[in-house]
Amino acid sequence: MLTSLKPKSLWTIFNQICQIPHPSHHEQMITKYLVDFAQNHNIECHLDKVGNILLRKGATEGLEHLPSIALQAHMDMVPQKNEDTQHDFLIDPIKPYIDGEWVKAKGTTLGADNGIGLASALAVLIDPEVKHGPIEVLITVSEETGMVGAFGLQPNWLKSHYLINTDSEDEGEIFTGCAGGVDFKSTFAINYGLIPEVHDTFLRLSLKGLKGGHSGCDIHLGRGNAIKLLVRFLVEYAQDIPFRLADLSGGTLRNAIPREAFAEISLNSQDLAKFESIIKQYQDILKSELQRVEPNIHFDSVKISQDKLKRVLTIEHQQKILNWLNCAPNGVIRMCDDMPTVVETSLNLGIVEIKENQISAYFLIRSQVDTAKDAVVATLISHSQLTNANYEISDGYSGWTPNLNSQLLKLSEEKYDELFSKKAKIMIIHAGLECGLFTKHYPNMDMISIGPTIVSPHSPDEKVNIKSVEKYWLLLLAILKSADKLK
Repeated sequence: MLTSLKPKSLWTIFNQICQIPHPSHHEQMITKYLVDFAQNHNIECHLDKVGNILLRKGATEGLEHLPSIALQAHMDMVPQKNEDTQHDFLIDPIKPYIDGEWVKAKGTTLGADNGIGLASALAVLIDPEVKHGPIEVLITVSEETGMVGAFGLQPNWLKSHYLINTDSEDEGEIFTGCAGGVDFKSTFAINYGLIPEVHDTFLRLSLKGLKGGHSGCDIHLGRGNAIKLLVRFLVEYAQDIPFRLADLSGGTLRNAIPREAFAEISLNSQDLAKFESIIKQYQDILKSELQRVEPNIHFDSVKISQDKLKRVLTIEHQQKILNWLNCAPNGVIRMCDDMPTVVETSLNLGIVEIKENQISAYFLIRSQVDTAKDAVVATLISHSQLTNANYEISDGYSGWTPNLNSQLLKLSEEKYDELFSKKAKIMIIHAGLECGLFTKHYPNMDMISIGPTIVSPHSPDEKVNIKSVEKYWLLLLAILKSADKLK
């Protein structure tokens, strides 16, 4: 039981959050939970027009002189599940369980991103053992699908000058900057033709078993992109087989590295044995190339009924689609000069789908440098224009510029050293933290981001380290209790 873990107040609330469906853009039930939580504990509660929630509570007796500090988390989670897992994220609870030093979920994302941060902020408000000055808790909506709540945050709503974001995922690291991001969608119309008369065999190709993960935090780990790997097979290894493509799909979120990709094809039965041999050969190649990072990769084919394939793409458009995706850029573009272990610029091909007579590819570009982000956008524009594809670009968001003179940062460093007798690492995260958007209306706000160790967020392999949650909690409480050192 999670409620047996320490700190009890945090894990009890996180367990409650797991019982409430809260994928992005479907936050009605978690909103009701939060409003009821505030009412049940006599906590001041406000909602804005986009769905953000702001909770306020006065200081612990005797600490009224401390400056107000805002704790910030988002209420939504990434809904990802294994293909063989039966789970409806709109109605089914997450099923967390303890596995040694970790908490995981059965077949789905856990929602520790950002459920642990949210639970910690709520626990601060109600745990009688926690000593604090005036507290605000800002809870934003739909962070995982474009930072909707942060974009819609109104000026002059927050009263605090200091803000602790709880959405980072490495205990022992204090984040003081993040990457900006922009979404890019490329589409073009496709033409279909009849299935060749000599094609009497129909297959569904499945490339599965990859780790996936966060398209920012995990992009440098060398994990396979299922879409790119499947397209590589069709272009490079299957080219001597006269197959025809009927469907192609992969990925479910633009901010998650695709774990699975699928294709449906037709071919002549005389080519089947050779084709299946090539599939096995390609799987062996991938296992050799990616043995350290993708040990569970699996590539196979199963026969399907012709009823499922009413038509196939024309030869011209089949070649066009496969070449378009094969040459699409993906992954790390550049590392930071000042921090060589931190990614500066990257992009993720997160989703490919065919709907009716159109194929779409969704990319998420990240960078600490706005001009470098623009350069990748320009590359994708050229890529689209070479294939006469249409494209759409989101408004995007800027990164959060580090402030190494931050008083909150200095206090956090000091407290970490006192608690654990070692120095915290000062970091920039290659992901979009909402702090970057908060600076629009709160340009002088002093901010940091901290959190427990979460591995493989945005994938069903997500897990949170139990000991790191306790250390994160102790650091958070130490900062709040010592806020008189903030100037």
